[in-house]
Amino acid sequence: MKNNNIDNGKVFDFGKTSENYAKYRDIYPQEFYDKLFEFGVGLKNQEWLDLGTGTGVVPRAMYHHGANITATDISENQINEAIRISEEQDMKIKYNVCPAEQTGFDDNSFDVITACQCFMYFDKERIVPEIKRILKSSGIFLKTYMSFLKHDEIASKTKALISKFNPDWSAGSPAIDDLKKHYFDNPKMSSFYIKVPFTRESWMGRTMTMRGVQASMSDKKLNDFNLAHEKLLKKIAPDSFTIEHKVFITAYKIYM
Repeated sequence: MKNNNIDNGKVFDFGKTSENYAKYRDIYPQEFYDKLFEFGVGLKNQEWLDLGTGTGVVPRAMYHHGANITATDISENQINEAIRISEEQDMKIKYNVCPAEQTGFDDNSFDVITACQCFMYFDKERIVPEIKRILKSSGIFLKTYMSFLKHDEIASKTKALISKFNPDWSAGSPAIDDLKKHYFDNPKMSSFYIKVPFTRESWMGRTMTMRGVQASMSDKKLNDFNLAHEKLLKKIAPDSFTIEHKVFITAYKIYM
């Protein structure tokens, strides 16, 4: 994937992170899922589409509510991991490999559409009419982001290390920019702070899945980065710790 507005146009591919993504990116707190449910996501018998699903973390976490879930991602590797995990957990979730901007679904197919940690990557001129096309009348579109906070020493020094190895990486700034823009009317917004628990190993794994690391570094640079990161964490981090994050949720009731 390449976006001239992100990382100075440097190519990144989350498919390269799929194994680590499946292992280390299931970090959303229960409060996050409770809030999604309050907004009307995942209700029983609801037709729900999750765009940019990655390895299917969010649909699986809310599967027990009883929605009929379809999830898509542009990366075949990510979808393959999502299918593997869902089958292991006996969850019947439909997965498709396709661009979010061109899903191929029929008009008025879904009661709710979500985009978690990914809306900033979509072509807005194409995704906005596509969401309106496949969403039912008075349906819900909801986007979310969750970002660690700069004042946390471990997160801050990890971020600085990534920037040292990948100067083009723009960190979370594309998400921050996206939060300020509304492509649909009447946004309903919510945000809250949470502390996410990590070990040194799981923080290294979580870091590997960031856009500026495994998705865009060469194998050699990635190896050098991991060695430097491991050394850094041994110096500044205990065996177990928490990283404070802020969660942003924006929901739109779209009438057509």
